Amino acid sequence: MQLRIPGLATLCSAFLFLTGAAQTAQTVDYPNSRLRALEVDEGARPLVLLHGFASSPQEWLPFVATIRRPPATHLVFPEGPDVQADGRGRGWWPLDLASHRDGTGLPDLSRTRPAGLAAAAARVETLLEEITTRVGGRPGDVVLGGFSQGAMVSAEIAFRSDTPLKALILLAPTVIDEPSWRDGIPLRRGLPVFIAHGRQDEVLPFSASARLAETLRTAGLTVTWVPFDGAHDIPRPIVDALSEFLAGVDR
Repeated sequence: MQLRIPGLATLCSAFLFLTGAAQTAQTVDYPNSRLRALEVDEGARPLVLLHGFASSPQEWLPFVATIRRPPATHLVFPEGPDVQADGRGRGWWPLDLASHRDGTGLPDLSRTRPAGLAAAAARVETLLEEITTRVGGRPGDVVLGGFSQGAMVSAEIAFRSDTPLKALILLAPTVIDEPSWRDGIPLRRGLPVFIAHGRQDEVLPFSASARLAETLRTAGLTVTWVPFDGAHDIPRPIVDALSEFLAGVDR
């Protein structure tokens, strides 16, 4: 579930374009969560994005150039703690989608509580506290989000904890343990949420994100739902829509 950004020609060319930004990126180790993160900018308002399964924080670097972010934003790209045995990057917990496939051929995790999810979410919650302290920000200024498995962890934190959040970003997510999420969703009434998913996604079902967007809207959250004709990726129009969302959240 690696992040793909077709709006840029290739990741290599993106790095060439990002030479100046990449030189200012730094890796920060956080002792309490035992996580490390790639960080860009010096603001006091963290925008924390979690990568997908078998990926890495470096996959977010093209966003440094393409996301239009409000002033004082501090970009934080944490590294998942789980090293994949085949060397294909990192994850937030061992993920076995094949064992959850339904009649559509895509996984249904809505009645499943994967081992490792709670521990991953707890570590990220601790990380958010550490980041806020480090940048001198306020807990309620954190914008949290992720792609694919990273979006699952972000939603788990939003709907099963009271961690202060300014906004939530879910890129190609799916629903996990839906009954427990439904219990927590009303407690986030008014929270701005951005959800995007490709109609031709071959990894995680589009229908689950569409259902989640409607559930959140019905519960009183402020939902920006952006379906698109694409697969398990984040095309340039979605990056642009996300930029508009962030500008609105900052007002």
